[in-house]
Amino acid sequence: MTAVNVTTDGKNVVVKDTTTNTVSITTAGPQGPAAAGFTFNGAGKVDNSIVYYDSSAEEFKADNTTTKLSLVEGGNF
Repeated sequence: MTAVNVTTDGKNVVVKDTTTNTVSITTAGPQGPAAAGFTFNGAGKVDNSIVYYDSSAEEFKADNTTTKLSLVEGGNF
């Protein structure tokens, strides 16, 4: 019968099967803090949306209002 060793340090589980290969299973660590003063609303995003700042909502947005197709030479954007 093949021996399988399993160890853990609370964040990683390593399974070592001495007859084949070593398999490691690792969970993602904690994420860093959010950027201060940066609020993003992408709920209305569509294909080719361009991110812009909406001062009345005090957030950055990506929606169907400002897209690659709405930016034209001489346009008001």
